[in-house]
Amino acid sequence: MCEHCDDPDDKGEPVDVADVKRIPLFALLSEKDQKHVAQLADEIEASKGTHLVDEGKFAHEFFVIDEGTADVVHDGKVVATLGPGDFFGEIALLAAERRNASVIAKTPMKLIVIFGPNFRSLTGELPEVAERIEEAIKARSRK
Repeated sequence: MCEHCDDPDDKGEPVDVADVKRIPLFALLSEKDQKHVAQLADEIEASKGTHLVDEGKFAHEFFVIDEGTADVVHDGKVVATLGPGDFFGEIALLAAERRNASVIAKTPMKLIVIFGPNFRSLTGELPEVAERIEEAIKARSRK
């Protein structure tokens, strides 16, 4: 069951490699590596208002926004708005166990989701992706 989807019986859909190619985080990867990312990921849709992650909860997945926007909420205040190409969930998976903010769908969304074990495998196998994610963690921790 996908806890973030509109349909509780939805386990996500396979990700089309064309969707992976559009995402800046993965755009410079080889076609072989982009196919690998697509194999490790699922695609979900979320309605406006859906809590994608909740501050203080344990982390299980990494998200990349394909379509739509979401607000990042920390201590009850909107601290950022994310849109297509942005990603979230990496800090709790790599640097902590719990979410440091909530992310709530501001519009209907299409997201690429990579669950924890696949995410750790991906960052281990593709150092260029891991490096870009680490850069994002550093930039976010400076804010």
